[in-house]
Amino acid sequence: MAAAINGAAVAPPPVASSSAPPPSNGQATGRLPSRVLELVFSYLDLPDLRSCSSVCKHWYRCLHGDENSDVWRSLCGRMVGEEALRTDVLCNLPTYKAKVRSFQYGFSSNDCSRNVYIKKNGFTLHRNPIAQSTDGARTKIGFSEGRHAWEVWWEGPLGTVAVIGIATKRAPMQCQGYVALLGSDDQSWGWNLVDNNLLHNGEVNGSFPQCNNAPKYQIGERIRVILDMEDKTLAFERGYEFLGVAFRGLPKACLFPAVSAVYGNTEVTLVYLGKPLDG
Repeated sequence: MAAAINGAAVAPPPVASSSAPPPSNGQATGRLPSRVLELVFSYLDLPDLRSCSSVCKHWYRCLHGDENSDVWRSLCGRMVGEEALRTDVLCNLPTYKAKVRSFQYGFSSNDCSRNVYIKKNGFTLHRNPIAQSTDGARTKIGFSEGRHAWEVWWEGPLGTVAVIGIATKRAPMQCQGYVALLGSDDQSWGWNLVDNNLLHNGEVNGSFPQCNNAPKYQIGERIRVILDMEDKTLAFERGYEFLGVAFRGLPKACLFPAVSAVYGNTEVTLVYLGKPLDG
């Protein structure tokens, strides 16, 4: 059938004979150059880019071959807050694509205590000064398979309880009093940075890390959390030092990165890093 451009009929190109040689570059006739595709893709949002990546191998390579391409730079500028991009919040994410992915896995403003809010940077939780309340937040996306790593750090006082860990969708994100909310039931697992206790099902599962005179957490110190859904373990690192496995035998369920805090006006930042590096 003839195509129409601006209302004018245009005849289709002649069909090449079977004896015609293939294109010298080995690519299919009519394929758009990668640079042109990048320009078009740079105007699309993430759901549309996901659809485009499944069209053909050429489009997939164009989208995912360079994680700092104009496509990801443009999308990052539209999705990720300027505050996050001009500070060191995302300093451990080397590419624009990694920054976009981290934003997708950030705290959920719809799945947190009513006493907290997520700041404009999309990565930081602010707890309001509410008395006799423990308040938490989960991320937008949880994990039921694969290996995943993220960083968490406090940017204010810890108070009597400051817990990092994981939780199912059923775990509560608010309760009365000042308690270790993460680890208070069988739906969450947490490490209290104040007293170095591991918590699950309302019980203390020992101290962590397992060493004499373990150092206390320092405000601003980044803790790396490593969730392995294949081995069903949760581990922690501090300053690129592996502290060990904290929990084993995790259930086959969707588990979400989570935190809980008690101190008024304190802030907690969580940044998803992707698959952890071995070694």
